[in-house]
Amino acid sequence: MTDHTDERQARAGLVRTAHSFFTRGLTHGSTGNLSVRLADNTVLLTPTGSSLGTLTAEALARIDTEGRHLDGPRPSKEAFLHAAFYRARPDAKAVVHLHSTHAAAVSCLADVDPADVLPPLTAYYAMRVGRLPLLPYHAPGDASLEPLAEKAARDHHAVLLANHGPVVAGRTLAQAADAVEELEETAKLHLLLHGRRTRPLTPEQAAALGHPS
Repeated sequence: MTDHTDERQARAGLVRTAHSFFTRGLTHGSTGNLSVRLADNTVLLTPTGSSLGTLTAEALARIDTEGRHLDGPRPSKEAFLHAAFYRARPDAKAVVHLHSTHAAAVSCLADVDPADVLPPLTAYYAMRVGRLPLLPYHAPGDASLEPLAEKAARDHHAVLLANHGPVVAGRTLAQAADAVEELEETAKLHLLLHGRRTRPLTPEQAAALGHPS
């Protein structure tokens, strides 16, 4: 049974985070989607065609971890990505998918390592994101991406979708938000430094910081 206090708090937190992303330019128009997993294992998710800037607590879809629509408005067409992450990561309580400018730009580059797209330029990136695989391009809403996302999510809490943007899971919504923002800032640094010699953290330095979860 759903704890109604827990659900009210989850709805309010999701809306605050969505508005914050939109206000600070981390998403635009009707792009991006967020979700939180409740104690009953159902998932509150932003609806299709909605703007994160005008989202309300009442206007959230509910799905299960198979991506099935349970109630509320029609969920985002990328609900399957959220469901895949929740199945792969039983400890995840939130998933954030943005089309943030610099991460999306990096997802379009031809000269990246698809096994690990961004170098660990800062300690905070190493701690909050770690290795970032690039998943091959699929049109938005193409559910054939689901098994690839689920497989990648078993070993990585953050992925980058080619020509699209990042998807990040966290044990809390705040943790997922911190990680996706760190990813965006590191993508910005990477583009600013593109073509110049850089000095990323060594594998030993990154390992000493611990592994993100």
